[in-house]
Amino acid sequence: MTDSSHHQTTPSGKPRARSFGIGFDGTPGRFNAITDVSGVSVGYTTLISGDGPLVVGQGPVRTGVTAILPRPRPDLATPVFAGIFSQNGNGELTGSHIIEETGAFNFPITITNTHSCGVSRDGTLRWMQHVLPAALDGGWGLPVAAETYDGFLNDINGHHLTSEHVAQALDAAASGPIEEGSVGGGTGMITFGFKAGSGTASRIVEWQGRAYTVGAFVQANFGKLRNFTLRGRRVEPELAESAIRDDALHAEKGSIIAVVATDAPFLPHQMKRLARRVPLGVAMTGGFGYHSSGDIFLAFSTANPAAALAPSGRMANADFIPDIDIDPFFDAVVQGVEEAILNALVANEDMTGRDGNFVPALPKAWLQAKRPKR
Repeated sequence: MTDSSHHQTTPSGKPRARSFGIGFDGTPGRFNAITDVSGVSVGYTTLISGDGPLVVGQGPVRTGVTAILPRPRPDLATPVFAGIFSQNGNGELTGSHIIEETGAFNFPITITNTHSCGVSRDGTLRWMQHVLPAALDGGWGLPVAAETYDGFLNDINGHHLTSEHVAQALDAAASGPIEEGSVGGGTGMITFGFKAGSGTASRIVEWQGRAYTVGAFVQANFGKLRNFTLRGRRVEPELAESAIRDDALHAEKGSIIAVVATDAPFLPHQMKRLARRVPLGVAMTGGFGYHSSGDIFLAFSTANPAAALAPSGRMANADFIPDIDIDPFFDAVVQGVEEAILNALVANEDMTGRDGNFVPALPKAWLQAKRPKR
């Protein structure tokens, strides 16, 4: 598989948005994924079983967990400078208070369904105790765990995710091209009335003769069809017969979690500024942060590890790109988030879940015929 083909399809051969000739702004990285940021890896555990009527505790099951490692496994105890932004706080991202307080976090990030967020958080701690026990000797851990709601398709009250599943996703975390669509925590998710879930993209930003990477990962589960916008064009009239109706979902319980990673050296306040630009990428696709939507965004930088580990009694030094030069990185966040959401939609198939609830995939024939080019 050539590098350019990674932009067209996922490792399993599912199409990505670019395979339909959709033009995007900016220059993607090698894999057009958050894993283009050196040291960042992603793993999934996907749980799909059962059909027919819902029996709580038995299924049907359409869920999973996503693991994002911000540093290589031996370095997971080294904090990363970070910032968060909640556009609409009808959701959960654990560890948010210490990130607000200190501008940093360590340990892996997990994303799953709403009622398994605690399991994924605790499972991360159990895994860290196993693979890097010194990181918790005489200390504590406050890992990041986030969620979106998959109860339309999944037996969400059956609590099917276990610590072992979390460990499997963490163990599976790898760099390079990654799967998208109905995988990991995104397995049961819906966006604009179509099957969605996990998506990713990246951009290269040149600054002072050096190339930096900004990668985005989304768990997309938000939005109303009437607002769906593909590269600046409202598409609802053309897709009204294809999408699941809003009233079929009973109530809008959608959310989006986005994680932005970069190797560019930024301070915590600058990472928060990057996180604040994520909603602009969401809005490019038609997401408006409605009442029931948990739209929570995390941005981190892998740069400055020595400063993040600064010992007591010595002056710490950190490199950072000045705020006056940050605009191209804002562009990269907006561009990457927009494409990541569309990849989550395109790299997907129809799914039937609990009680026969059905969610169609975004029609590929429509994409082929109506794709907007630039």
